[in-house]
Amino acid sequence: MITNTQQRALRGHQPTRPTPRAANTAEHRAMLAWRMTPRDKWIGRMLWEHRVLTTHQLTELAFAGPRTARIRLRELFLLGVTDRFQPFVTTGSSPMHYVLAPAGAAVLAAEDGMEVKDLGYRHDRVLGVAHSLRLAHTTGVNSWHTALVAHARRISGDTALTAWWSERRCARHFGDLVRPDGYGRWQQAGREIEWFLEYDTGTEPLGKLAGKLSGYAALAQASGISTPLLVWVPTSRREAGARRALATAWRGLDDPASVPVATAAAELLDPAAAHPGPADEVWLPLDATAGGVRRGLAGLTEAWPHLPPPVSPTSDTVLGVGTPVAMVPAPQPMPPVVRGRSGRR
Repeated sequence: MITNTQQRALRGHQPTRPTPRAANTAEHRAMLAWRMTPRDKWIGRMLWEHRVLTTHQLTELAFAGPRTARIRLRELFLLGVTDRFQPFVTTGSSPMHYVLAPAGAAVLAAEDGMEVKDLGYRHDRVLGVAHSLRLAHTTGVNSWHTALVAHARRISGDTALTAWWSERRCARHFGDLVRPDGYGRWQQAGREIEWFLEYDTGTEPLGKLAGKLSGYAALAQASGISTPLLVWVPTSRREAGARRALATAWRGLDDPASVPVATAAAELLDPAAAHPGPADEVWLPLDATAGGVRRGLAGLTEAWPHLPPPVSPTSDTVLGVGTPVAMVPAPQPMPPVVRGRSGRR
């Protein structure tokens, strides 16, 4: 289930119990060469890309079940590959939150042939997310995407989340015009769709949300590419208000068709379903000509038949804007195939 924790419910940082951990020495990093599996290294890259991932999210991303996830994640923590913290909540308990630790950053940098300082890694800043006022928003965005990965892992065939860029990467490439909460691409049943995501927690004024459409229109004009905008809100009531504000702003654009918009509410997910998520039939296009029918994520391609196939975001330029690709490429959202020794995990 996609998390919808409100920031006000997170009241502080609950430290974990002291545990003996390996020192981040050159000898220790050399030892990691045979202790870390390809999946472990991929987890490190996902943590660096998306800042923080919870136990639940990492289980959805890479493990067969909660028990194997907890065992391996604890080992990575003891090895100094990851750090972890547990936010305090007013009721119940929150899951463990994982970030990239110094030894993990050293491995990632060495694989890319650079120094840790060139990577831009600072341990204090990485752990600072534990006290960030945007922690709930960040984990919510990450849950939205990990739910798609979990859905793809359960379905055979060509279903996959083939691209997932973090808010930080999006800001680096599109920040002059827009700052989406993420960029992604989904393929299912021979159909493929890409999007920018605006993940709304219900606290942002709807006028400010609608005002972002002009930036997306400017990006579409500059790049020559129409990329759908998906707006995810917590409740149906919030969605109704958002759609009114978005429709007014959308009709005022010079070329509304260049910014396809669809909305969905987390409240619409079926709680009885085994694994509800954004791939479900909860999306309603803003354009009235689309028929007013809620569609699955892949089904949105039928609502916007004028859209060309997505442009690969791994080319020399990003979505045609001409911005250089980041030094460290975004990791593939789907986990590597686990074989051999790592299959025990």
